[in-house]
Amino acid sequence: MLSRDLIKKQLNNTLEKTDFEGIGSRYQGKVRDNYTKGNRRMLITTDRISAFDVVLGTIPFKGQVLNQISEYWFDKTKDVAENHVIDVPDPNVTIAKLCKPYPVEIVVRCYLTGSAWRDYEKGNSVSGIRLKSGLKKNEKLPELIITPSTKAEQGTHDLPISKEEILKRNIISKNIYEWMEELSLKVFEKGSKIAAKNGLLLVDTKYEFGEFEGSPILMDELHTPDSSRFWIKKSYKSRFNKGLDPEMLDKEYVRQWLIKERNFMGRGKAPEITDEVKIEAALRYIRTYEQITGKRFKADVKMPILKRIENNLKKGGYLK
Repeated sequence: MLSRDLIKKQLNNTLEKTDFEGIGSRYQGKVRDNYTKGNRRMLITTDRISAFDVVLGTIPFKGQVLNQISEYWFDKTKDVAENHVIDVPDPNVTIAKLCKPYPVEIVVRCYLTGSAWRDYEKGNSVSGIRLKSGLKKNEKLPELIITPSTKAEQGTHDLPISKEEILKRNIISKNIYEWMEELSLKVFEKGSKIAAKNGLLLVDTKYEFGEFEGSPILMDELHTPDSSRFWIKKSYKSRFNKGLDPEMLDKEYVRQWLIKERNFMGRGKAPEITDEVKIEAALRYIRTYEQITGKRFKADVKMPILKRIENNLKKGGYLK
C-alpha cells in the first residue's frame, strides 16, 4: 500500500488528458480518452474523477487502478460473458474491439443505497420497481434488482428508466434487453463470490454492452470503484445495526463529501476537491485494487505517466 506522503507528492503528476496523433479518431469521455481506428478502440483511462456526471479534477493513480481492475475482472468473467478486451499494453491503456454501444446500461443492485435509497426515501419507485415498505438505508435487498438507465449522450446525464418503458419505446429489442439482464446477473453473481472471498461486498454495479460483428458483448469497464460500490464485509453488519454507513472502498466517498461538505449534487458550479480528499480517495482506490486482486499495487513514479504510455504504445506497435 502506498503511503499518504508518496501520494501527496504525486498530486501534480496525474494524467488529465491525452492527445496522441495517428492512432485514430479521438473522443473524450468523462474519464477515458478514446481513439478509434478500423474495428479497434484504444481506451486510455485518465486520472479524471467525475461525480454526478461532472468532471471535478484528477486523483493520483486513479486511471491505473481502474484500468487494471477492469483487466482483472474481464479475465475472471470471460467464461461467463464475452468481452471487448484485445490487449493491455500499459497500466492505463486497453486495446478493445470497436463495439456499437447499446443505448441502455444495466445496473444490478444488492443493497438499498445511493440513488436507489434517495428515491425510496421519497416514496418513489426505483426505475419502475416498487420496493416493499420498511426497508432501511444500506439494507440488503430481499433479492437482486435491475434498475436500467439510458446511456447519456456527451454532456448529458444518464437517466433511470424502467424495463417496461425501454420495451415500449423500442429503445432496444426485447431479445437483446433480456440477454443483457441475464448476462448481468451471471457476471454480478461471479463478481460477488470473488469479492466476498477477498473481504468485500459487491453492493451494486453498472454494466455496458455493445455489438461487435453482429454479436453482443460486455464492454467499457467492469467492477471498478467508479462503476461499482464496494463495502468492507467484516464490519458491515455491526455498522448497519448501529445505523452507521458501511466502510466504503469506492467513489461514494467523494460523492458523500460533495453532498455533506459542499452541498453539491451536480447542479451549479462544481466545488474544488481538497488535497486531503484527493489523497484519501487515492488510498481507497488503491486499497480496492489490492483487496480485489490480492496483488500489491505497483506505481511507477520515476517517469511522467504520459511519457510512459507513449513508450509502451510504441513498444506495442500502436504508435509510431
